[in-house]
Amino acid sequence: MRARIAILCLSVFLGPAASSAQNTAPAPSVQQPDYSTVNCSGFVTDQKVPDEIRVISGEQSNYKITFMRGDYVYINRGMDKGVRVGDRFSVVRPDKDPVDIPWFKWQEKLLKAMGMLYRDTGQLRVVNVQPKVSIAQISFSCDYTQRGDIVLPYQDRPAPPFKDAAAFDHFAPVSGKPVAMVVAGKDYAQAYGKLNSVFVNLGTNQGVKVGDYYRIFRYEGSHSETVSMDKGYQYMLYGFGSAPARYEWNDLPREVLGEGIVISVSRNSSTMMITSTNIEVYAGDYVEIE
Repeated sequence: MRARIAILCLSVFLGPAASSAQNTAPAPSVQQPDYSTVNCSGFVTDQKVPDEIRVISGEQSNYKITFMRGDYVYINRGMDKGVRVGDRFSVVRPDKDPVDIPWFKWQEKLLKAMGMLYRDTGQLRVVNVQPKVSIAQISFSCDYTQRGDIVLPYQDRPAPPFKDAAAFDHFAPVSGKPVAMVVAGKDYAQAYGKLNSVFVNLGTNQGVKVGDYYRIFRYEGSHSETVSMDKGYQYMLYGFGSAPARYEWNDLPREVLGEGIVISVSRNSSTMMITSTNIEVYAGDYVEIE
């Protein structure tokens, strides 16, 4: 009898709690690019980036040449220019490929037409304002900050939601929308995979907006590809068989490699985060708006 009473009391006690736990279970969150991806991928623009505000120095500058999250740096704006404690800024730096060897035939010209590539280095929050300079703490770091880096008023970058990955079509037909190239990548990498950020020569002038998707593809037998090959390898390779007729690159199906989402855009360029890929993507591969 005592055992029955104990079980009854326990069920009465735990019943509401179990029901409450079920009712308060968190709803599935919408997947989207993370904060670092959106704010650290860099951008290319053909418009002048205001460069009047700069990082001019920082604490421990007698031996420090770079600054990271938590460090205090000095910027050349103060009370005289309306800076206030709590103001937020982004820090960027013009970026240049240290190797400076084109990966594919048109890479250098395409990138120049897109504009200047800028690296995101971090974000600042002003903690002290003086007449002509301010002290700011690095609140978020993508990379090291150094003297001369450009300081811009902070602007929030939206993180668009991903679409269902199951919707990816490996044999998708041509969309008929604008086509461009993967021109370069973050840190001037030339080969990319899932979650990497790359720069595409399409922008708002071509109707691109944040959240759009690009389909990435490649033509077999195109001589602009990035791996060495013999002419006509797409239908014949010595010692490994041959097709009954000669096929050019535009006679064969294109190879769909993957897709990516636009996370930032300017007039003639956009930054794409690759969301799915079957194999490595290279600078020089093609994209089309889905």
